[in-house]
Amino acid sequence: MSKARSPRKKSSKPQLRRKRAGFWRFLFRAGAVGLVLLAGWMVYLDAVVTSRFEGRRFEVPSRVYARPLELYDGASISASGLARELALAGYRAGDGVRVGTYQRNGGRFVISARGFRFPDGEEPRRRLSLVVSGDRVQSFSVLAGPDSPIVRLEPAQIGGIYPSHREDRVLVRLEEVPELLPKGLMVIEDRQFYEHFGVAPLSIARAMLVNLKAGHIVQGGSTLTQQLVKNFFLTRDQTLARKGNEALMSVLLEWHYEKDDILETYLNEVYLGQAGNRSINGFGLASQFFFGEPLKDLDVHQLALLIGMVKGPSYYNPRRQPERAKTRRDLVLSEMAEAGLISAEESAQAIARPLGVSSRPSYTDNRYPAYIDLVRRHLARDYRQQDLQSEGLRIFTTLDPAVQNAAETAIRDTLPRLARGNARDALEAALVVTAKDTGEVLALVGGKDPEFAGFNRAVDASRPIGSLIKPFTYLAALEQADRYTLITPVQDRAFTLEFDDGRLWQPKNFDSKERGDVPLHLALSRSYNLPAVRVGLDVGIPQVQQVLRAFGVTTPISDYPSMLLGALSLTPAEVAQLYQGLATSGFNTPLRTIREVTDADNAPLSRYSLKVDRVADPAAVHLVQYAMQETMQEGTARSAYNLLPQRLSLAGKTGTTDQGRDAWFAGFSGDLLAVAWVGRDDNGPTALTGASGALPVWSAMMAQLPQHGFSPVMPDGVQYHWVNVQEQVLTGEGCPGARLVPFITGSEPRQRMDCEGQFGRQIRSWFEGLFR
Repeated sequence: MSKARSPRKKSSKPQLRRKRAGFWRFLFRAGAVGLVLLAGWMVYLDAVVTSRFEGRRFEVPSRVYARPLELYDGASISASGLARELALAGYRAGDGVRVGTYQRNGGRFVISARGFRFPDGEEPRRRLSLVVSGDRVQSFSVLAGPDSPIVRLEPAQIGGIYPSHREDRVLVRLEEVPELLPKGLMVIEDRQFYEHFGVAPLSIARAMLVNLKAGHIVQGGSTLTQQLVKNFFLTRDQTLARKGNEALMSVLLEWHYEKDDILETYLNEVYLGQAGNRSINGFGLASQFFFGEPLKDLDVHQLALLIGMVKGPSYYNPRRQPERAKTRRDLVLSEMAEAGLISAEESAQAIARPLGVSSRPSYTDNRYPAYIDLVRRHLARDYRQQDLQSEGLRIFTTLDPAVQNAAETAIRDTLPRLARGNARDALEAALVVTAKDTGEVLALVGGKDPEFAGFNRAVDASRPIGSLIKPFTYLAALEQADRYTLITPVQDRAFTLEFDDGRLWQPKNFDSKERGDVPLHLALSRSYNLPAVRVGLDVGIPQVQQVLRAFGVTTPISDYPSMLLGALSLTPAEVAQLYQGLATSGFNTPLRTIREVTDADNAPLSRYSLKVDRVADPAAVHLVQYAMQETMQEGTARSAYNLLPQRLSLAGKTGTTDQGRDAWFAGFSGDLLAVAWVGRDDNGPTALTGASGALPVWSAMMAQLPQHGFSPVMPDGVQYHWVNVQEQVLTGEGCPGARLVPFITGSEPRQRMDCEGQFGRQIRSWFEGLFR
């Protein structure tokens, strides 16, 4: 039995035509929708491109500079200090002819200074010759460039205030860069830059063929515009969507902006390396980072290296991969010669040269984090954090690299000798150094590890100041000239105070001894506790508090008598402010770290001028200074002269809290005021005193620096008299017990003792009897 066949369907031509028409309608509609979506997406991308590219295109960090080094005949600096400062500013040992190099032969220097744009004008390039002898500059002369008796070297960059994304760059203008840089860049990366409209299809096709043959990516077809778009707007994801956006945005960028504008932005944006968690963007910063030189001063082989690194900054890092980097550089030089940018001879000479990379990056993270921390706090009074991170401000500070190095060295070398074992590991220190007359903070160390950017003890560790308070107690007394002079007897005898709640307080001397009546100057220079409390109670705690506030104390001050022995907590920076008024004879100057701030174009924004306020009678302060000089010569700080020359006149005061939990020293020379603190973060005992803990750090720092002794100018209303302190009478020079002591006019003793005195009369009678 045969099976029936199923009927076959017949397709009609009209039906087929209808299907085809429907397909084309769908395709047209889909295309129309796609075009609408593409147009909308283009509008969005256009808004992104123009909004980012207009106005401020970069968030440029603020740059923080040290004070400039001034060189002239008689300038105070050591030969090692000058070499150190030159290195800090990015100068390299060399022939002293090439810009940014110096030649040293013992104390003789030849320096080829770069020049610098200071807030008050341009400092031109010069070639200098000088000799450093006896910590002084001698035989200073200008060998080349405009002659001048004083030359400022460019200040070292000591840090920056960076955007949150941690990008760093030095902006350059196209007309300022070496002509060979953009031309060489186009030869290597984009030969048709001035002909295409953002994308180069032929270059993309050629790169695809090369990559297919190689089996992996060996060549890119991106234009400089596409590279800029990728870095400026997009991520580095290798996806078709990202590549599509890159092409569209490149066309839009070229539509809106001139080629030179795009090229200049590329020169400032391209990624060229990494410094810790901070990226090195743009050729301007890369030049300084790798060579320690401004971009305009680079040689052909150095420019070729930077151009070659664009392909892979990490892969061709000249510090980590010098052989790989040299191979790439030499290839760039050959391509530049082939394109006619340089001659074959120039190419061969450049290839023969070493990479020329500096041994260490010229710009790393903040060199002095504790100091930069204080700078930021001072800037916060006038500037928003956002502006500091993005506006490219130039901040000129008061930091003196020579003083900062001395402070860091003193702590590093001295602290290990002060304790042993676990106690040594726990010991910490802080040091603040200011210019005595101006209050400029020259150096600041926040801990034994000066590179640690953590807890800043110099400005945040508020600790009891101990006997550092005593000069202000005695100042309050000496301002009452009718009651107190430097020879007034004060009682060094124990006593007990009973408070209203029945509690008893019995102050004691550090050595638990009592000495009866002692002259006031001796009580201060030997830092006896009992006389200080008695005098403070006599003049009144409110009067002592008033003196402290006048000298700059802003924290609450206790009303209890223990305040007279230093139960007042201050930071080392606050103590430096407190003692600034003593060093300047009662004319207080607020501490400052900033001299001037300019914008990126050098237009002045803020100038922080010297401010002086009279806070005490200079005559009374002069008497306190006398006792503080005695402290150094005969009192608790006399061990400072184990390191310092006896001819250097100094003034200072030791301070110690219970069980040596805090060891302090504050003192000054004719040039510098410094405050040292030594203790433990956990407030544990150290068995150190101000003399055995803080003073060695202070002395080690001062011993490294050339300076003048402290010679106070005698103010009006002060007269010096020879007195017999024990008898409290005027006497003559050379008499037994005679001492030259300053007095506020009218407060000197009324009685005068014959120069012979009783002892002299006895000697005269003995001689007369001998020769009768």
